[in-house]
Amino acid sequence: MSTSGSVPNGPTAAASAVVLSDEVRAALARRAPVVALESTIIAHGLPRPRNLQVARELEEIVRGAGAVPATVAVLDGVPRVGLTEDQVERVAEDTSLRKLGFRDLAPASAAGASGATTVSGTAFLAARAGIRVFGTGGLGGVHRGYVTVQDESADLGLLARTRITVVCAGVKSILDVPATLQRLETLGIGVLGYGTDRFPGFYLSDSGEPVDWTVRTPQEVAEVMAAQDALGGHESGLIVANPVPRAEQLDPALHDRVLAEALAAADREGVTGQAITPFLLGYLTDRTGGASLEANLAAVRGNVRLAAEIAVRWSARR
Repeated sequence: MSTSGSVPNGPTAAASAVVLSDEVRAALARRAPVVALESTIIAHGLPRPRNLQVARELEEIVRGAGAVPATVAVLDGVPRVGLTEDQVERVAEDTSLRKLGFRDLAPASAAGASGATTVSGTAFLAARAGIRVFGTGGLGGVHRGYVTVQDESADLGLLARTRITVVCAGVKSILDVPATLQRLETLGIGVLGYGTDRFPGFYLSDSGEPVDWTVRTPQEVAEVMAAQDALGGHESGLIVANPVPRAEQLDPALHDRVLAEALAAADREGVTGQAITPFLLGYLTDRTGGASLEANLAAVRGNVRLAAEIAVRWSARR
């Protein structure tokens, strides 16, 4: 494979099938609870070596709740659902890993490339494997200034046609939250507030926007999932918006001030396109003294724990 990630021609370009770990395959065969976990947070979202510690911690949270973790990544062109300890270490330590959304999966497979999967890439591969529940940090969405740049995360379109339940802390607060909620409605993607009637704001417990439906237990989520299947219709996903605990959220005043500074800095420096999200998130981490990172991790831990509890209830229903 070339370092540019170009796709080779001819028979060697045949894409590999999705490979399940032995543990995940066995769990799905006996209809045991399984939770998908993305790998982008490991490869691109956290400093080393803490990223490896967090990767192991999240898998242990899933196991502690009685479910099987299925961390998703593409290694040497092979989409993998469920990683061995060595493979998790590779994702955490290999600085050459690409970031792979759904649209990147086929070229990466054909090129024999390796990469960490985003929400869209993880959701697709997990659903393809037969996994129904996915725990992550924050969802992508509609970017600020959409009228001008028309920048929208691939997460939304993928979830509009993929039957998977995503537990998240809302969408990243750097995005246009009201526009994202409108887009979710248009796409027919259900949104449940977990223990809240307010849509969470990733680092913040409350984005300032309402949600139409509130659930209070994992069992209630499983019942909504069952109703989705019973009703039929297009294979859309379900978002369970789980707020970070108020005691662990980023201070709202600090968040608003630093985000305004970050947006102004991005405008001054001409940061656009795919570079805007890592720029803004990095700015928040630096200017909050790492407090935004800690709020992010608190949200991820809570989401993964809740995802495992939902998966347990879903498995029991089946």
